[in-house]
Amino acid sequence: MKYTWIDEYLLSKKGVTKDLQKEWNWIRYQIGGKMFAAVCLDDIDKPYYITLKLEPAEGDFLRSQYEDIIPGYYMNKIHWNSVKADGEVPDDLLRDLLDKSYQLVLSGFSKKKQREILESTND
Repeated sequence: MKYTWIDEYLLSKKGVTKDLQKEWNWIRYQIGGKMFAAVCLDDIDKPYYITLKLEPAEGDFLRSQYEDIIPGYYMNKIHWNSVKADGEVPDDLLRDLLDKSYQLVLSGFSKKKQREILESTND
């Protein structure tokens, strides 16, 4: 995978946990128990997609600009997008998209829950 920094980057964010969804063979990154990003693995555990949540209009725009960004793999195609793990999306753009996904999911919680999450420490 081209984006070897993803795991460390995502786990450095407040309140983020990760697990392996065995049935899908996905490494999921969650905040408050809700997924905001995933690294999708193939049959030999090689990453092939990074899936993240975006505002629908931004996802549409980015898919029209980058052939390596597609509608969410096995996800809601309106809100989720997948980036090819060995694609040509610039690292800075992917970091920005991961940040937006994190913020989008975090903002879905009540203000009280957001404070609890942001005040928590990573395991």
